[in-house]
Amino acid sequence: MRVVALVPGGIGDQILFFPTLDDLKRYYPNAQLDVVVEPRSKAAYRVSKSVNEVLTFDYKDRNSLADWSNLVGTMRDREYDAAITINQSWLMGLLLWLTGIPTRVGYQGKGAGFLTNSVPFPANQYVAATNHNLLQPFGIKTPCPELAVNIPKPDIEWSQNEQKRLGVNETGYILIHGGASELSPQAVDKLYPVENWQEIIQECQQKQPDLPVVVTQTGNEKFMRSLLRLTPNLKVTSPDNIGKLAAMIGGASLMLSTDDAPMHLSVAVQTYTIALFGPTDPAKLLPKSDKFLPIKSPTGKMADILPKTVLDKIWGG
Repeated sequence: MRVVALVPGGIGDQILFFPTLDDLKRYYPNAQLDVVVEPRSKAAYRVSKSVNEVLTFDYKDRNSLADWSNLVGTMRDREYDAAITINQSWLMGLLLWLTGIPTRVGYQGKGAGFLTNSVPFPANQYVAATNHNLLQPFGIKTPCPELAVNIPKPDIEWSQNEQKRLGVNETGYILIHGGASELSPQAVDKLYPVENWQEIIQECQQKQPDLPVVVTQTGNEKFMRSLLRLTPNLKVTSPDNIGKLAAMIGGASLMLSTDDAPMHLSVAVQTYTIALFGPTDPAKLLPKSDKFLPIKSPTGKMADILPKTVLDKIWGG
């Protein structure tokens, strides 16, 4: 069986789709599973254990009719037996219908008339579990498995050497992901003020001097410069791929993160996690677990989460 999944969105959206791909592969071990994702998200599949090939298409670009036609042609040429889409739009439904793929699965919505099978879209469910519902037409009705990633051995070895370089390989460490790497309007909502991080880091250093604090280099240079100026003895790690980042998260005793892709990696590697949320609903992005604790802004703005609230969660959690 050849299956293609169309998964728009960022790296976090891809990781939340991993359980669906993993379970499909578990039930159909000989199936070839391909995905069509935005170019910015291709890197996520370095840590996927179930996908054969990653195709790219920029769903959010101002695509011409020729661009859409090329995508349809690519999928027709590959003679897929089934397609899965998480997009509820009329256009996506029509596109899949034009591919001629025999089994077309998606959510009930505007484009469902072009699908062969559609499932309800529970608005307030954990997204990974919602995605997993798309496997029902394949006869898979088991509960959604936990997030999981497959970290390449070279990335694990890099992380071990990086921990030695930082001097944290024997002590363990608190890892902080301060915010999104690109200053898009959405990324701004996922940035927590530098001054607040400074207060949290300093108290962690005072109360747990034997547990170093390490910050991931986010790519937001202004944020990092400000943080290093305020906390000059901070340790910084700069993993250059998602596998190395996942390995560093897996080695941490505690992960402090904003609502961003590294948070999902932390869930996947089962690191104790405290996650900060602005306008988004934690119930949709974190599984219910004592290991993964959300802090929701009372105003919907991440900047309004008090450092004391985070510190209370760290010491009380």
